[in-house]
Amino acid sequence: MIVFPNAKINLGLNIVSKREDGYHNIESCFYPIPWHDSLEVIEAASFTFCSYGLEIPGDSSSNLCVKAYELLKADFKIPAVEIHLLKNIPMGAGLGGGSADGAFTLKMLNELFELGLTNLQLEAYALQLGSDCPFFIKNQSAIARGRGEQLEPIDLDLSGYYLAIHNPGIHVSTKDAYTGVTPHQPKSSVSEIIRKPIENWKETLKNDFEASIFPNHPEIEQLKKEMYEVGAVYASMTGSGSTVFGVFEDRIENAEWKSFELH
Repeated sequence: MIVFPNAKINLGLNIVSKREDGYHNIESCFYPIPWHDSLEVIEAASFTFCSYGLEIPGDSSSNLCVKAYELLKADFKIPAVEIHLLKNIPMGAGLGGGSADGAFTLKMLNELFELGLTNLQLEAYALQLGSDCPFFIKNQSAIARGRGEQLEPIDLDLSGYYLAIHNPGIHVSTKDAYTGVTPHQPKSSVSEIIRKPIENWKETLKNDFEASIFPNHPEIEQLKKEMYEVGAVYASMTGSGSTVFGVFEDRIENAEWKSFELH
């Protein structure tokens, strides 16, 4: 069985408060985009995980695909599998690629071995993998709150627009990004702003991480400015960076930027 886990972008990202467990409460709109990895799971005599494409740092035992298999194997009598991951989505880039891979592995194993898990049950397993993993179970645009696991579906349709997106290859530490942010209650919620016409987003839909990251990485801020200069209706850094995207009415030709039609 082969599937194609996709990335997501953050449309707005408010850091609302610091939690007693050390995490932060956020509010954001998660929106799936057509930038994909390729993931294959095959029943096998012994467990194997192989990755190709972009190099994944760290030991394979920490990969979310492996952890997803181990989670379900602990609760169900599922056989060994071979997992093959072709990695195209950059890691640590605010795109949720690793989270998507883990969530899609859960969904594949559920289907392949007819476990009968509901989306709600799959989301509970996904949360054990990471805060934004549950989003990729239903994989539909949603307002995310809490750590990112509290999901409210939203009818947001950007079909007909084009997305230009670029990861400049700058590593931004999530810990450092949070250190530079002062949690606060925004004047307007992401949920309110996102329901207004996209032409209004530029002045009101903010990513709180930009204020702490742009001074230390002016190249990322410049990338956002360039997208507006060539006609973006809305542009922003996604997550804690360093990827920047722009939403355009027409396709943008830039050899360094990836471009997708939104559906």
